[in-house]
Amino acid sequence: MTSVRIPAGWPATEEEARAVQDELRARVVLDEPGPPPGSGHVTGVDVAYDDERDVVAAAAVVLDAATLRVVAEATAIGRISFPYVPGLLAFREIPTVLAALDALPCPPGLVVCDGYGLAHPRRFGLASHLGVLTDLPTIGVAKNPFTFRYDDPAAPRGSTSPLLADTEADTEEVGRALRTRDSVKPVFVSVGHRTTLDNACAHVLALTPAYRLPETTRRADTLCRRALREATEA
Repeated sequence: MTSVRIPAGWPATEEEARAVQDELRARVVLDEPGPPPGSGHVTGVDVAYDDERDVVAAAAVVLDAATLRVVAEATAIGRISFPYVPGLLAFREIPTVLAALDALPCPPGLVVCDGYGLAHPRRFGLASHLGVLTDLPTIGVAKNPFTFRYDDPAAPRGSTSPLLADTEADTEEVGRALRTRDSVKPVFVSVGHRTTLDNACAHVLALTPAYRLPETTRRADTLCRRALREATEA
């Protein structure tokens, strides 16, 4: 397990964080297809918090994309690096997530974040932020649609509907509601960096053979919760 310090010069205010988002957002790459589903490695990242103790735990779990077998995993523990502000959650998570990724013994391949990429009020959620900083292909898979609207997809697995900006006049597709299990609530997929939305949805379907959430997210969630428990009980 890696211990993480808050980086020097890390944003301390909402204004500073938004300025960083504005600067980095211009570096998001949207014209690359990304790796084919079922090839190479795919890595899930997730975090768990103990706000009372000011502790955040991050996990990175690498799967073989073809078999979904765990190839490697790493965790990191640090201080919470930013207050809770909707739309700026990446600043609470990024330093510890980067440390977990850096601790992996193999290339992560595509990175799947439990959160948002372009489906973000400022079009720069955790998946985009992490993708720009690492230059890895990234996607966001969220449990809820945040501030965006969508029509319920058809009931069969694999059905989708556009995730749209929250005003009737804005028809920008920022992601998709994707049904990963028949007649079960969809997940919300968005591009982070260096992949397409079609490819992102195909990856998510490949990662959900038995459950609503991707195996990457399920395994990273379990691991970061265990790491947090061990760190706070020590």
